[in-house]
Formats: sequence, C-alpha cells, structure tokens
Amino acid sequence: MKVVLFCGGYGMRMRGGVAGDAPKPMQMVGPRPLIWHVMRYYAHFGHTEFVLCLGYGAHHIKDFFLHYEETASNDFVLRRGKAELLSTDISDWSISFVQTGIESAIGERLRRVREHLDGDEMFLANYADVLTDAPLPDMIERFEASSAGASMMVVPPQSSFHCVELGEGGVVGAITAVSEMPLWENGGYFVLRQEIFDHIPEGGDLVADGCAELAKRGNLLAYPYRGFWKPTDTVKERFALDESYARGDRPWAVWERQERARTA
Repeated sequence: MKVVLFCGGYGMRMRGGVAGDAPKPMQMVGPRPLIWHVMRYYAHFGHTEFVLCLGYGAHHIKDFFLHYEETASNDFVLRRGKAELLSTDISDWSISFVQTGIESAIGERLRRVREHLDGDEMFLANYADVLTDAPLPDMIERFEASSAGASMMVVPPQSSFHCVELGEGGVVGAITAVSEMPLWENGGYFVLRQEIFDHIPEGGDLVADGCAELAKRGNLLAYPYRGFWKPTDTVKERFALDESYARGDRPWAVWERQERARTA
C-alpha cells in the first residue's frame, strides 16, 4: 500500500528545539530524523511507496533525501577511498514530494495528493511524528475484513494528570488518573479507503471532518493499542526519544529485530 505522510505543519510546540525553520518531522532521533524512523517502520512491513505532503520547511525534507547518506546508518567497507555498502536503507523506496500548501489542514493536504494514490482502494496515512511498535499487518487485516471507510489507531490517554469527581459542597468523591479512565486518543496511524474523500470538504480536516462523519455513520473502525507509542509534540518528548535511542532502547525500530535475528 502507498503511505501518505503529513509533514508540512509548523510544529510550534517544538520551536525551542528546532534548528532554523525545519519542520517537526525533521527533528533528530539518533542519527536520523523522525520522518525516517516512521518510514523505516512502514518499509519493514513491505510498504515502500511514500507520498510526502509538504508545506512549511519543505526544503529541509527534500534536501535530506536528495543528499541521503547511507553510511550514517549502514555498515560499509571503505576501499580505495570509496564506500562499499553492506546494507541499504532506502534503495527500494519510491518517494513523491508534493507541495500541499503552507497553511493547509491535514484533510486538505490529503485531498491535494489524491491523484498520487493512483486510485488505490486502500492506503495508509500518518502524521510522521509519532513512533510505535504496533503490528501493522494486523491493523491492516482487521480493516480489510471490515466495510469501514477508515481505521485509526487509538491509544490510552498519555496525560499524567488526575480527574477529580466533585460532589455537593465541593466534596471530592473520587480521584482517577486520566490514563486509567475509559478514554482513548487518536494515535495517528490510519488505514483509509477512497471513501474518506467523500467526507472531507475543501480546506477540511481528516479527523474532525472525515473521520467524524464516518463515525456518525457507524463506518469508522478503531484499532486499540496499549503497547509502545510515543508522540513528539514537545521538545521534552523528542529529547526523551533521543536519549532512549542512545541507550539502545528503541522498541519502535522493529526492523532492527529482524536484522538481529539474521545475524544471530
């Protein structure tokens, strides 16, 4: 399946850790930016055709791939001054770089790349800034077996705050951690059918318009996941992922498990 990545937003909550005008998906985790980690996740499961919805800071993403340095994340032999790669990351990838506007909402960005999907009945979509180790094949199989127009991965609330139940006179009846409440958040991993385009108006949003309308019709499927899932909405969250990578603790790097098994 083709993979649509939304990577044109400003990422204002990350501005303190962004070099220059780089968009959030270009924030580094280890030797590679977030968008690379997301793309490696999909490629690991055989989905190597990508459509990038560009906007703010698009030249950073273009330059990264146009001048991609394989030796940064692959073993190689240096022979007579020339690097001979022992493995490769992106040699089998197809990447379409599409300018979808600076101020466009996510739904509008999706509308603007529809022609690049070649009429495929189903495709994948992602915000390009959230990492997970969720079993993508299972996510897709459940969606294929349904008649839903869209599927979205949902995760437990990430907030560390507590909700307080107030009784008469301000007496506290109960205190419950948000993460323990029967609530779910949008996890940012989507499997979509062409039907989604019927419910996104010009300038509209993927979730607030498209998915919300499908939900009203009973045609939106959720994929609940309680495993590893980490957003990068803030500088602190991105730093935590970078530190985790440095320790060798990177559960989202599902491709590394295969590589370790092959060399064991």
